[in-house]
Amino acid sequence: MKFGFVTCVQLGLSCIEQIYRIGGRLDVLITLHDHKVPNKSGRIYLDSFANQHQIPLVKINHVNDQEVLNAIAEYDLDWLFIIGWSQIASAAIINAPKQGCVGIHPTLLPLGRGRAAIPWAILKNLDVTGITMFKLDEGVDTGPILGQYRIPLTPTENATSLYTKMNEAHEILISQIYPLLAEGTQQLNVQDETKATYWEGRSPADGELFTDMNVEEVDRLVRATTQPYPGAFIQLDKLKRIIWEGLITDEPANGTTILAFANGQYKLLQYEDIVLD
Repeated sequence: MKFGFVTCVQLGLSCIEQIYRIGGRLDVLITLHDHKVPNKSGRIYLDSFANQHQIPLVKINHVNDQEVLNAIAEYDLDWLFIIGWSQIASAAIINAPKQGCVGIHPTLLPLGRGRAAIPWAILKNLDVTGITMFKLDEGVDTGPILGQYRIPLTPTENATSLYTKMNEAHEILISQIYPLLAEGTQQLNVQDETKATYWEGRSPADGELFTDMNVEEVDRLVRATTQPYPGAFIQLDKLKRIIWEGLITDEPANGTTILAFANGQYKLLQYEDIVLD
């Protein structure tokens, strides 16, 4: 079997590195041009890995560019991994490799199709989340499932810790599924549409805190939007205060380190102030 890999973020690079750690190989790597979305969360560059392992590297503006179709044909790909990539692949791309395209979605599909899976898992106060490897079809996260890995969540889980767990889960799942794909022994399981849910995308503005929120909501929003995301924030006079870490507290108010909300107080452990014009 011949494999290609499309990614531009750390989760994808972790999968690539794991494929090589278990003795696998890739026939071509595809990523964004260097100038594209340099501030994207988890943005990485594949040049060093490609040079080290002598893998052809193709740089594109969009996953549906003709260059991607050309690469699939030139390297006679059986499977194309598209992991850690926000652009939606067209039917032409999905159907170009002889066996198909493979993605990983950071939820236990069919739960949580859509966007912002890490923040939503925390905001929804889930006890467990996970990742799903699946064969891409023309829907959004609707293709048949190749495998899943479950991730328990702690009561104090934040985006930073969950991103780390997701990264480790990607490595584990790719280790399990890549050999099956290489041998042609993989199994595909159709998703149960009766259990499907969809999570909307989020923007930095969705991290705003208001004093009429309850303190539990505040804590979840801070944990859900901390690094590598833009952070929760509150407007204070001419300041925008970005809160990276905090905790619910019964301590008496102490200057600017404790904020009052509808049903309690929140102590700021790590924050930064931006002066507004």
